[in-house]
Amino acid sequence: MLINIRLYSQQLTEPTFDTPKEIVSWMGAIQAQNYNMAKWAIGIRLKHVTDNIIEKAFQQGEILRMHILRPTWHFIIAEDIHWMLKLSAQRIRSANESFGKNLEITEKLYTKCNRLIEKHLTGNNHLTKQEIGDILKKENIKTDIPRLNRFLIRAETEKIICSGINKGNKQTYALLNERVSPAKEITKDEALAKLANKYFQSHSPATLEDFTWWSGLSVTEARQAIDYINSSLLKEQLDNQKEIFIHESYSNKNLPQKNILHFLPSFDEYLISYKDRSEVLNEKYRAMAFNNYGTFYPVILYNGKISGNWKLLRNKSGITIKTSFFEKTTSINQHLIENAEKRYKQFIDSFSTT
Repeated sequence: MLINIRLYSQQLTEPTFDTPKEIVSWMGAIQAQNYNMAKWAIGIRLKHVTDNIIEKAFQQGEILRMHILRPTWHFIIAEDIHWMLKLSAQRIRSANESFGKNLEITEKLYTKCNRLIEKHLTGNNHLTKQEIGDILKKENIKTDIPRLNRFLIRAETEKIICSGINKGNKQTYALLNERVSPAKEITKDEALAKLANKYFQSHSPATLEDFTWWSGLSVTEARQAIDYINSSLLKEQLDNQKEIFIHESYSNKNLPQKNILHFLPSFDEYLISYKDRSEVLNEKYRAMAFNNYGTFYPVILYNGKISGNWKLLRNKSGITIKTSFFEKTTSINQHLIENAEKRYKQFIDSFSTT
């Protein structure tokens, strides 16, 4: 029952949305460490979509990619940037400074870089990471990759930059105030409630620990956020005595078990957005799904469980998908595998690289 709800809430069974903006808004944020795989994380949760449609939404700024919540890349909708940064900017900034503590970056230098970046992006002048690095170099600022990363992430947390229009296969940065309309200011408490509601409507069932992990909030803040939407949550006790929360919208839904097989992308929300993944992944196969350094692999989702791996192979005759299952005795209807393969191939048919 709990797995059925998770499949439904994550839009992996009976998807209800048509557009990239709708599903990204529903999910709150979708981890986008790998840009092309993250687009598939969007596509797999929509009724009918191709990569071109998602790329268009990104180019038009309906969805954006930046460091938010946990200090990592996420897809979010433009309307959510300001209030999410209210909750996470200081935490990301602190982590960013910690990563750069041995790089000889002062507050004065951060400020100087912010002003230079802002100046050269003004007028919808979208620039790649390398182009920004070249600008800083001309000002005699050392810009090896670690330092340049620190400058750019700091500028994100200062609400100066966000993702811009892609130049070919290269990502760019743009001014946030030129890409995103001004937003009505909301209080921190309102932002906490909004984030909790987005998470539990799209990730139910989940625990306090899951929400804390996904959001990057402190445990105290996460508890407050849950308290703010307490009337919208149902509570159940797990075997390990942990309390699990289910959004009330699933209380009266009839969610029968269906035969479902998906090729999930690397870093997919179905796995990465929970602290405890034991409900969907057997511990003995953990290393096949993700490693100790935070890298998540493309996996096969079968009836709610992570059951294997998949890999896209290219050759002169076209593309094929190689599958391998954790259990050698796994018996799966071949049509399910073929349908999953067909759907992914149709999705990527509109672009040439993954």
